[in-house]
Amino acid sequence: MYRFLLTRQWLILALLSLVLIPTMVELGFWQLHRHEHKVAQNALISRNLKAKPVPVASLTSPGHTVRRSDYWRTVTATGTYDTAHEVVVRRRTSTDGRIGVHVLIPLDLKGGGTVLVNRGWVPSAESQRAFPEVPAVPGGEVTVTGRLKADETTSASGIKDISNLPDRQVMLISSSQEAKRLSRPVLGGYIEQTGPEPAGDSPELIASPDDSSIGPHMAYAVQWWLFAAGVPVGFVVLARREKRDRTQAAAKAVAGERETPGPQQPEPSEAATA
Repeated sequence: MYRFLLTRQWLILALLSLVLIPTMVELGFWQLHRHEHKVAQNALISRNLKAKPVPVASLTSPGHTVRRSDYWRTVTATGTYDTAHEVVVRRRTSTDGRIGVHVLIPLDLKGGGTVLVNRGWVPSAESQRAFPEVPAVPGGEVTVTGRLKADETTSASGIKDISNLPDRQVMLISSSQEAKRLSRPVLGGYIEQTGPEPAGDSPELIASPDDSSIGPHMAYAVQWWLFAAGVPVGFVVLARREKRDRTQAAAKAVAGERETPGPQQPEPSEAATA
């Protein structure tokens, strides 16, 4: 009764099912890995935000790539701002979703060396080629507290590093690029400032990273695995339904043949009877 499974239509359906099952299982594991990555990242953020602040020079140096284990680590830096080389980083959003820029300024450290400080967000100028209004930094020696971040890259951020930008405007925060522009060594990575609070709340300090949300990845993983389990079940259901329909159709055909009367014999004529 299941010989119909050898027809072209059902063989294609079976092949499609065999392809879908491992694909959905793999997609489920992909979402599971994303969930595990998010959980590990939340733990790293929480741990580093609670860690005791350390001098920035103890975690990075010129040309150094900030280790992932040091992301968001609270650091301090004491020195004087190089206001002549302050730049803005284009296409950045505020905490309420407005498009603007981040203000990036070199801080010449008291013990030697330079580190980049992301002061926070300000609105863009009316013209994209104009430098926006940026509140002045304090003069003299200052101590900055913030979160240590790694240099930005196009592959990690998805932001294209456009060339030929107006003066004092950049797309990515890169210590190596700023070192070339400043013609002096710059510590790898940068500080995302959290203190001191700016006067007048401008620039707007960047909000702390979220270390509580794990996202929907685990739910998506379970969904993909349920879909994978549902494929063979659905195939069996369709096959049984096809068998039932074929059986019913065959039974109706047989019943119809039984009900159809055969050819009737002609009645004998009166002459023949006489």
